[in-house]
Amino acid sequence: MTHPYGEPSSAEDPVPHSAADPAPHSASDLVAELKRALDAGEDSAARRFTSQAVESAGLDAALAELASRAAENPLAVELLIEALDASCVVRRFAGAALLDHSAVEDVSQDALISIASSAASWDGRGKVTTWVRSIVRRRVTDHLRRRRETTSLTEEVGPAERMSSMVASRATVQDALAALPDLYRDPVTLRDIDGLTYAEIAQRLDRAEGTVKAQISRGRAMVAAQLSEEF
Repeated sequence: MTHPYGEPSSAEDPVPHSAADPAPHSASDLVAELKRALDAGEDSAARRFTSQAVESAGLDAALAELASRAAENPLAVELLIEALDASCVVRRFAGAALLDHSAVEDVSQDALISIASSAASWDGRGKVTTWVRSIVRRRVTDHLRRRRETTSLTEEVGPAERMSSMVASRATVQDALAALPDLYRDPVTLRDIDGLTYAEIAQRLDRAEGTVKAQISRGRAMVAAQLSEEF
C-alpha cells in the first residue's frame, strides 16, 4: 500500500475506525478527527487525517491545530512539517521570492528546519501560513546575503549546512537520529553520516529518488526540532 505522502505504510498500523465508519467529508470534520486522533495518541489516524487535510480546504485549520500542539507533542511537529512539505507551501513562497529557481530547494530546506525548530513559538494569531511566509522570507534574505558576501572560512552558513556539520560532529545528534521513525532515520543517516548520494540511497532503500529527497528534508527538520537549543 502507498502512503498518501508517496511513502509506504505498514499494514500493521492500528486503524481507529472500522471499515464501515464513514470518512470525514468536510474540513471541520477532518480537523475534529485530527484532534481526536492526536488526543488519543493514534499516530496512524492523525497522519491519515493530516494527509486528507493537505488535499482539501481543511489545510489551514489542520496546520493551526498541529502548530498549537507543537510545544508538547513531537508528532504534531512531524505532521506539521510533512503537511507543509507535501502541500508545497514552503516551496511556493520560496519560488515566488527567488529569481534563481535552482536555489528554491536549498532555501526551502533551510525554512523547514527553521519551522521545525521554532514551531512552538507560533502564537495562534493569524494563519500558520502567514507565519511560515515570514520565516521563508528570512531564509531568502539569508540566502541572498550569503550570495553577495565573499566566500571565506568564517562565512555564515544556513540551517541545512549547520545541520550537516552537526550530524558529522556532534554525538548528541545520534540520539536525535535514533528517535526518528525508520522512514526518515535511514535516508538521513545514509546521506549525512555515510555520505551517499541521493541516487545511491534510492537504490539501497528501493525508493524513488524524489521520495528519498523529501524524506531527508523532513527528517533533517525533525532532528533540528529536537536539537533546537543547539542552534
